[in-house]
Amino acid sequence: MELYFLGTNAGVPTLQRNVTSIGLRLYEERKALWLFDCGEGTQHQILRSQLKLSKLEKIFITHLHGDHLFGLPGLLSSRSNQGGLSPLTVYGPPGLKQFVDMALELSQSRVEYELNVVEHEGGVVFDDDTFRVEAALLEHRIDSYGYRIIEKDRPGQLNFELLKQHGIKPGPIYGQLKNGGSVQLDNGEMLHSHQVVGEPKKGKIVTILGDTRPCGNVLVLAQDADLLVHEATFLHDMQDTARKYYHSTAYQAAVAARDAGVKELILTHFSSRYKDDQQLEQLLDEAKTVFAHTELALEHQLFPVQ
Repeated sequence: MELYFLGTNAGVPTLQRNVTSIGLRLYEERKALWLFDCGEGTQHQILRSQLKLSKLEKIFITHLHGDHLFGLPGLLSSRSNQGGLSPLTVYGPPGLKQFVDMALELSQSRVEYELNVVEHEGGVVFDDDTFRVEAALLEHRIDSYGYRIIEKDRPGQLNFELLKQHGIKPGPIYGQLKNGGSVQLDNGEMLHSHQVVGEPKKGKIVTILGDTRPCGNVLVLAQDADLLVHEATFLHDMQDTARKYYHSTAYQAAVAARDAGVKELILTHFSSRYKDDQQLEQLLDEAKTVFAHTELALEHQLFPVQ
């Protein structure tokens, strides 16, 4: 998995940064793109990126503030105009479906693919053979959710040398054994999956939070995550302002990462008052006093999930 930041600014875009949107690229069998939030200008950012709308499978909206949402109608329409045919599901808080339906209806936009809008109030919002996505309510001026993306453990590697010794050639039997099955050899002996398949590969956990000030569900969602994306709207000398407007400081994000036992923290959602790289470095330096494995979200840069 890889994260790709399409927008990292809070509230309004600047010449340096766009408003919030994050791409999550999924490899292996799925080969899909998921988006988290879709602020104004997201589709322009995608045009400048390595991401492809044709691979877009799901969009998860954290909350209904415009800097996380206003790019959605345009992106949905453009995907159709560009020949997107595969189904697309959008997840988010109550009110999301009304927003999408009204925007598309009043603009007379036609969406030719299957579009599903799923409203939720937390809990498991998606679950299949490879991923589970859980959501929980955060603490913001309106309902804002964080998402915990859990990659399920995958089967281990086949021992090709051992298979060769048993006279088994590449083919459907390989898949049968890798998926936990058993096969009967020519000599009548049974060969079981656990004999030729290594230890399962542990799945990764990625936590992406919406806007929030410190609260208990931050730790619930982030517990033992491989990667946590947390807003850092202000430096800690503005903690009273952060609390007033239901946001977090870089220091508070780092405390959450430390307390939740995450492996890596990425800061995003920066106030427009921090205009240049030098000012953003202050946010990074502040967080690193608490949690060393911290990075700044940089737009149009890939962050592999280690």
